[in-house]
Amino acid sequence: MPEVLRNRSFVAYLSGVVLSQIGTRGAMAASLYQVYDLTGSLATTGLVGAAGGIAVMVLSPFGGALADRMDRRRLLQLAQAAGGIVAAALAVLTLSGHVQPWHVILASLLSMAATTFDNPTRQALIGTMVPAHQLPQAFALVNPCREVAVLVGPGLAGVLIAVGGPGLVHAVDAVTYAAMIVLLLFINAPTDHLSREHKPILSAIVEGARYVAHRRIILLLMSLDLSAMVFGAYRVLLPAIALDVLEIGPTGYGLLAAAPSAGALLSTYSIVSLVGRSRRHGRILMLATGCFAVADLVLANSHWFALTLLAALGLGAADALATSIRHAAIQIETPDELRGRVSSISQISSRGGPAMGDAFMGALAGALGPALALTVGACVTLSYVTAMLARPNPVRSYAGPERDPAPAA
Repeated sequence: MPEVLRNRSFVAYLSGVVLSQIGTRGAMAASLYQVYDLTGSLATTGLVGAAGGIAVMVLSPFGGALADRMDRRRLLQLAQAAGGIVAAALAVLTLSGHVQPWHVILASLLSMAATTFDNPTRQALIGTMVPAHQLPQAFALVNPCREVAVLVGPGLAGVLIAVGGPGLVHAVDAVTYAAMIVLLLFINAPTDHLSREHKPILSAIVEGARYVAHRRIILLLMSLDLSAMVFGAYRVLLPAIALDVLEIGPTGYGLLAAAPSAGALLSTYSIVSLVGRSRRHGRILMLATGCFAVADLVLANSHWFALTLLAALGLGAADALATSIRHAAIQIETPDELRGRVSSISQISSRGGPAMGDAFMGALAGALGPALALTVGACVTLSYVTAMLARPNPVRSYAGPERDPAPAA
């Protein structure tokens, strides 16, 4: 058993994250279904995701600043409570038959606004309740929760919609928020950062940005992430690959879309073991990013469904490994009093990157076709990784956390 699972606070936290994320992913799927069912317009349906994206880009810095000046456990509970209230209100409107499309879009905006305060706080909280040497293992376990949610949440939403409609999904989402709030009561999270004098919030945001700008290893870590997420954005091309290249229909597309999450889950044990014993985290991170690009190349050029499916599994595994090391390294390289702000900047990169990648790769595919567009993008990522591996830099020499013999809390 991984050492970090002996930490009772982390286990309680992990359990809450699984429940909350399943509820959130299910609610997003239900919202998309609901708006399309109400309007019959894909353009209007797209506003559900667009509203959330705007909230992330605008509010993330404020969420990170608050995470560095408030009790992080309490702030996370408040963010969960806000999300739960929105979900409960949408459930009431839907179940009573009074819901309108703009209600659902507004709910998406408000829920994602709460999430922008939630995500940087979650990452900073892990850094305070888990010893530094256990952080890579902790993130290697937390990140697959997203993949579980991607697989389970929408499927559960489909079942619940068939039983009681979208309103039932939103009601269940509200319950998962409440469960997370309760589980947070069992977490022991130090509040040493509260003893420090804090600057005005805008000055605090600038301070976090300045810290990132002067920490080359953090900038390089974020640039590696962006190189893969922007130039290797494959999800937006999967429908064309499935329907036009492989001709496998909607069912095959569903399998292909789920494969990266399955790959991340199947590789969890290996990733936890690897990051727990290796002293070459930087090289492993760069190799994982390179493997991501190679899998993209296979995905782009394969005409055999089994090989394409294998490439999609590899994409998920490589992304999970790189993400685990990157998130842990950013926490380790950041002082506790700045972790919320730095995590919020990283969130803009990790969550804004895929959105930029979808737009870029969609436009490029319109000009070159999906196969050539993804091939060009993957080659850009692979070239960047090769250049980083060829020259000394902080990421290449990054060994990982120092081993701390102190027992977990």
